Amino acid sequence: MIRTITLCAMAALGFSVAAQAADPIKIGASLPLTGNFSVSGAKHEKGYQLCVDLINEKGGVLGRPLDLIISDNRSDIGTAMSQYERFITVDDVDLVFGTFSSKLTFPISAVLAKNGMVHPVPAGGALRIYTQGHKNLFYFQQNAAEYFGEAMQGVIEDRIPEGERPKTVAIVHADDFFANAIAAGLLGQKVTDPGGGVIADLAPGYLADANMEVVYTEKWPEEGFSDWLNLANSIKNANADLVVGLTASAEEAVQLTRALKTVRAEPKMLYLSQGTQAEYKEGLGESANGVMVHTSWHEDVPFVGELAGEEFTNQDFQKAFADEFGNPPDEDSAIPFAVCQGMEQAIRGAETTDNAKLGEWLYARTKEDPVRTVLGPFSWHENGLPVDRKLLVAQWQDGALKFVYPTGEFEGVSDLIYPKPNW
Repeated sequence: MIRTITLCAMAALGFSVAAQAADPIKIGASLPLTGNFSVSGAKHEKGYQLCVDLINEKGGVLGRPLDLIISDNRSDIGTAMSQYERFITVDDVDLVFGTFSSKLTFPISAVLAKNGMVHPVPAGGALRIYTQGHKNLFYFQQNAAEYFGEAMQGVIEDRIPEGERPKTVAIVHADDFFANAIAAGLLGQKVTDPGGGVIADLAPGYLADANMEVVYTEKWPEEGFSDWLNLANSIKNANADLVVGLTASAEEAVQLTRALKTVRAEPKMLYLSQGTQAEYKEGLGESANGVMVHTSWHEDVPFVGELAGEEFTNQDFQKAFADEFGNPPDEDSAIPFAVCQGMEQAIRGAETTDNAKLGEWLYARTKEDPVRTVLGPFSWHENGLPVDRKLLVAQWQDGALKFVYPTGEFEGVSDLIYPKPNW
């Protein structure tokens, strides 16, 4: 499936004849619109589409409209790789937007590096992606997945009195590229490249740093797992204070939480890697109360971004998204929107679509002069990971997802519910 914004559609958006006549800036994005990652892939499409539409309404970039080409990779590695090759060699795109998931991002990063393309990454946090030596990688989230445990340790040490903190933990996760990466950081494992070389030794791990004893671990298959009740019973029998569930999707997060409720497992704290999405709230209802989730975006955080050369806040994004699609956004749409913002700023700043010069401009960003997005400000290390950004932690409270960490950086931080209410 390929979707494009045609010049006729641009005319409908109010482009001038001169703008329509200018050669469009062609952008290719391969997304999982079907298959295992389709829910997040469809939301990424909306984030990209909205951003491009808003830029085109303002006259495009450098006097040229944006022409977005989106292909469905069906959540398949080979398809994603071939689509990015086609964007470059057949469609002759000026630039690309990244795909969803570490599983797909890891292989396509080699394709884009070989072709000298800037690779803005919306969702691909595994550390292995950023240790291959590829140039012009730019990750539009706060840190590599292996370091996500810092946020969980932070919320425990910052928001829970020392004598009440969890002492034991059960950690369960999907055998998924991204979930495995988060688990490696929590457990203090070594990260290896495909050839077996050690990329990073993460010992002792965030759980050990927080003085917690791991009493149970389990990994379930990446696809086709359905034995949630047996897994939940094993978690219950471990009697851990903290349960960490690293799922590959919001749907898996719903299944795990429902199973824990069914068997009446009652940890003091339930912390998930997925669950900020509306699908989680709809699937759990009141049962989500007290569940914590890390996130790269939250509606209450007052980030001030830029779009089409003008200030564009997080709140502006939410209004534009709701006006366009009839429902509020979540992080799966906010992240790709930020990618588009960053690339548009790079084109304006470098005054070209030449990828080498775009990469130079992005690398030149600093904390004082960053790319400004609805996810906050970005500058990057040479390996493509952001400089000095903290992951957010949110908690479901009475049907609303509240922002609870970090404290001291923004207004609007909510009190933490701890321990988690019983089911």
